[in-house]
Amino acid sequence: MHFLAHLIVSWLISAVALWIVAQIVPGVQLRDFGAAMLAVIVIAVVNAVVGPIVKFFAFPLTLLTLGLFLLVINAALLKLSSMFTPGFKVHGFLSAVLGSVLITILNFLLRQLVFA
Repeated sequence: MHFLAHLIVSWLISAVALWIVAQIVPGVQLRDFGAAMLAVIVIAVVNAVVGPIVKFFAFPLTLLTLGLFLLVINAALLKLSSMFTPGFKVHGFLSAVLGSVLITILNFLLRQLVFA
């Protein structure tokens, strides 16, 4: 598949995963699918810019918890992303953790369906 087409399909898959999570998790809210598409871009930017820095400094704690602290980091990054995205809100830390885990699982499953 052409690189640009692959990128667009991946973007749409991530937006669908986020939209599904917003339908399932009570504390995750999306105004519409357009907000999901914008939120996916903001999540990607936050993960690319802030994620590596936070993960670097949290590495000892992540190692100590055998990687479970990454759930906390990913939840915090999802919540941070929602602060910068109009139409996308994450209310509460538990919703952020559950939303983060479900987004990861759904992204994996949807990508397996589409790209397999």
